[in-house]
Amino acid sequence: MQRDSMQYDVVIAGGGPAGLAAAIRLRQLATAAGRELTVCVLEKGSEVGAHILSGALLDPRALDELLPEWRTSGAPVQAPVSAEETWLLTAADKAIRIPHAFVPRPMRNRGNYAISLGNLCRWLAAQAEALGAEIFAGFPAAEVLFDEQGAIAGVITGDQGRGADGNPKSTFQPGMELCAHYTIFAEGSRGHLGKRLIKRYGLDAGIDPQHYAIGLKELWDIDPARHRPGLVIHGSGWPLRESGASGGFFLYHLENSQVSVGLVVDLNYANPYLSPYEEFQRCKRHPVIRRHIEGGRCVAYGARAISKGGLNSLPRMVMPGGILVGCDAGTLNNAKIKGTHTAMKSGMLAAESIFAALSSGDPGGGRLDDYTRRFRESWLNEELHASRNFGAALHRFGLYGGALFNLVDQNLCGGRLPVTIRDRIPDHATLLHKDRCRRIDYPRPDKVVAFDRLSSLYLSNTGHEEDQPCHLALRDRDIPLATNLRLYEAPEQRYCPAGVYEIVGADTATPRLQINAQNCLHCKTCDIKDPSQNIDWLPPEGGGGPNFPNM
Repeated sequence: MQRDSMQYDVVIAGGGPAGLAAAIRLRQLATAAGRELTVCVLEKGSEVGAHILSGALLDPRALDELLPEWRTSGAPVQAPVSAEETWLLTAADKAIRIPHAFVPRPMRNRGNYAISLGNLCRWLAAQAEALGAEIFAGFPAAEVLFDEQGAIAGVITGDQGRGADGNPKSTFQPGMELCAHYTIFAEGSRGHLGKRLIKRYGLDAGIDPQHYAIGLKELWDIDPARHRPGLVIHGSGWPLRESGASGGFFLYHLENSQVSVGLVVDLNYANPYLSPYEEFQRCKRHPVIRRHIEGGRCVAYGARAISKGGLNSLPRMVMPGGILVGCDAGTLNNAKIKGTHTAMKSGMLAAESIFAALSSGDPGGGRLDDYTRRFRESWLNEELHASRNFGAALHRFGLYGGALFNLVDQNLCGGRLPVTIRDRIPDHATLLHKDRCRRIDYPRPDKVVAFDRLSSLYLSNTGHEEDQPCHLALRDRDIPLATNLRLYEAPEQRYCPAGVYEIVGADTATPRLQINAQNCLHCKTCDIKDPSQNIDWLPPEGGGGPNFPNM
């Protein structure tokens, strides 16, 4: 197929905090040196921020380094943390508030900000464009370009105008080749190109498998009389512990009488009847949360996978012609429950390494081991090393044993205990046979604080062109029925937070899997949790998916 092509010095796949920080830093360095440097950022959402979802609490350390004047430049960072609460939910109507002294130090948030990460990325995109970077929203990076030596030479954007059968329609436009000396992959958690590159170059050899969670979030308008700007609440326990699952909830008071509330569910859970969406709806009924949102109005909903394996699961991030950054690699600090500042720092380090190489006459296509050195010598590596055991301890020792270990490791030893806890079982391999697990009967939504899945989906503003190839590709169409239905009663019906997967005729002799791809929130949970690893999440036509407001 004949494709148009454009040449850039650097192409960045992904318009999240890592990719935008890389673009800004590249243009800053080029401007300071008086050097011409072309930078292109591709974003699959309809606009920058449309697919961004996070709690979110911002540690401003990386932002201070990247744009020191942000406080006077209109950055949407306006709600400093003013108070904190940490809770252990012991039952549906009971809870214990954890004294601040027993909260691990990395989880303390004074000096941080409750923000909308989507709005921050919109602002960062404006800064990048003002510095001369080109940003193309609605253009997913669909394929990687390789040169004759096997080095990365850029990306190909997704085709537009293919029918559901894969054939071109009258509106067909082939994707473009965006060629680059170096390409930065900043797709976020479980990036589809990052996943392929890790396998192609063996970047994960000798490390623990990446571990994930699904984060579900709602945005609420609440009674101004109940609003406490900057109040941050975290907690764990019920309802997840009833099923032996782990994770925790958050509730942050933002500006403008809004709160964000969510539940993070670790995807190493074992009970195939567990539904992260329904667990979230149960969690909101607890008095600790309900008293903040009851009487308010839910205005937005979304879900997203979270890479939480930390340093023990961090692949090698450099390959010929390319660098993995941010959650595409897995730089989130699980102990802090934060990944924005770490993603931004990884993008900044990538920019500095690439600029140094190109300035020295590097023609591109090389393996930038200089990035590995910069990373190793940075505060980012130091922070991830100190928190390397946090998630693994909770997985290995359970809520109470893990909490005790982390309290000693973080508060008494500063993350310097001379031990590294390994967590070598991938999340897709943890489901038990359905006959070994208790079926979970979830309560009906009360339509006050708890809602049905499709009503929530409506609030995500999700839309896709329906006459296009299904972007949820099955390697073997029989596996979900032959294996998942027989062993796990089709868990994809429950782990998907958007009702994408449906078994039609489950009680008949000829059940079939129906994929409602138009519902997809792009959370990537199916790609991660499917026990047969039969589902490949691929980017749909550009601009498709959720359109989150200020999530």
